[in-house]
Amino acid sequence: MCLIAFAWQQSPQQPLLLIGNRDEFHHRPTRPLSNWATEGHPELLAGKDLEAGGTWLGVTREGRFAAVTNIRAPGAAKAPKSRGQLPLDYLLGALGPAEFLDMLSSTQDQYAGFNLLVGDREQLWFLNSQHGQPRQLEPGVYAVSNADLNSPWPKTLALRSGLANNLDAEDEALFSLLADDRLYADSQLPDTGISLEWERMLSAAFIVGLPEYGTRSSSILRLQAQDRIRLIERRFGPLGEPQGETCKE
Repeated sequence: MCLIAFAWQQSPQQPLLLIGNRDEFHHRPTRPLSNWATEGHPELLAGKDLEAGGTWLGVTREGRFAAVTNIRAPGAAKAPKSRGQLPLDYLLGALGPAEFLDMLSSTQDQYAGFNLLVGDREQLWFLNSQHGQPRQLEPGVYAVSNADLNSPWPKTLALRSGLANNLDAEDEALFSLLADDRLYADSQLPDTGISLEWERMLSAAFIVGLPEYGTRSSSILRLQAQDRIRLIERRFGPLGEPQGETCKE
């Protein structure tokens, strides 16, 4: 994913509410949200990157969940392993969040820069690969894009604030937050080493600037009381045209 906001342990009725957008080149093959029964994992709910085999966001029927964003680093050397494998390894494994990130510490340099969330109904952990130090997150509302947790990028701050003000909202209100396509003033933009034109286009929460690249999907994940799970994915084609919706509960 490229932009995530999440409310952790803000309500006993809903321990986790996570919303996010996946931005990607439109030609990259992708399987929509589904259970992974054909791979022998019917307990897993996630989309699939058909090029590298991993995922960007997923949850199991037992309440294990994971999400990953890349860290923007133009010119970085290609890493031997795909970041999308990280959520998948956690979701299909048996290690707890802390143990998984501890195990990952010896191999994380094999992946391009990433932010990784791994958790269950009891705990949530975060790792920024540039810092290399896992941290357990306290109850709160957070956001992350392609820098660090709660970095003050305009779209990150806006989505975090929007979620904080809509913790009891229905799905449509949350999808409206994710559909925000406003561009921000040059003075507000980060300098991540890409052109100013791209910084402007990528400043939007919902990216529709180019026919070949943009927001491919918006997702809402709810972990609720009584072991209930709800994951919804809306998909988009070039220039933001709707291409379907999947809901798994």
